Amino acid sequence: MLLRERFWSADSPLHRLDARVKLIATLLVMLGILSTPEGAWPAYPLLWALLASLAIVGELGVGRMARWGAVSLPFALAAVPLVFTVPGDPVVTVAGLTVTDAGLSRFITILLKSWLAAQAALLLTMTTPFTELLAALGALGLPPSLRLIIGLMYRYLTILMDEAQCLLRARAARSGTAEQGKTGGRLVWRAQVAGGMVGNLFLRSYERSERVYAAMLARGYGRRETAMPRQPLPRRDVLLGSIPVVVVVSIQFLARVWLSR
Repeated sequence: MLLRERFWSADSPLHRLDARVKLIATLLVMLGILSTPEGAWPAYPLLWALLASLAIVGELGVGRMARWGAVSLPFALAAVPLVFTVPGDPVVTVAGLTVTDAGLSRFITILLKSWLAAQAALLLTMTTPFTELLAALGALGLPPSLRLIIGLMYRYLTILMDEAQCLLRARAARSGTAEQGKTGGRLVWRAQVAGGMVGNLFLRSYERSERVYAAMLARGYGRRETAMPRQPLPRRDVLLGSIPVVVVVSIQFLARVWLSR
């Protein structure tokens, strides 16, 4: 399949940590990031330093994590209206709209929290194979039906991406390139081609998913799935997994002390 898991193969302490511990620790760290009070600016460099330290321990690379974490920023742009709607002291006027200091502060806070939370999620997915994540969810009590839905959704997304890559390669193989490096026609023509590719992608993906399901039935697939066995958590992993949680709690305490000065 052309869509690969965001799993970074390595033999680091973070990779060897129990998936259940990593899942719980990640959720608690993300909760701590999102609960950081607004205006506690010194807390964000400390939170990023924690994530950067974990990236180094996991042999992932600090710069790579920071770049990939930026994938959440376009979604955070939905909070742009807060810059103009939150009451506060005016900072600047843009096209008749007044930017307030409180609105700007809240918008920057949302951007920082989104960026940091995305890096925390990447730390989990890049150090834990998807199958282990599903097993961890089952061991933590997630109903088998939900775990089955998540697993099938992930695998069918790989099929969708596989078919999309095939269509893109076919288009590139049939497209000529001018001396100036330009390809294709006008914008309307490109829109028609893109619309045709989307429709073709839907049909190809649907047909292939039917073939995959038929192959699953031929290999004994059933609609019922047994619950995952629950093994005791290793004490060493629990101790190591609690370190970032304790650090986040300490940062939150210091942030509130700093705000109350």
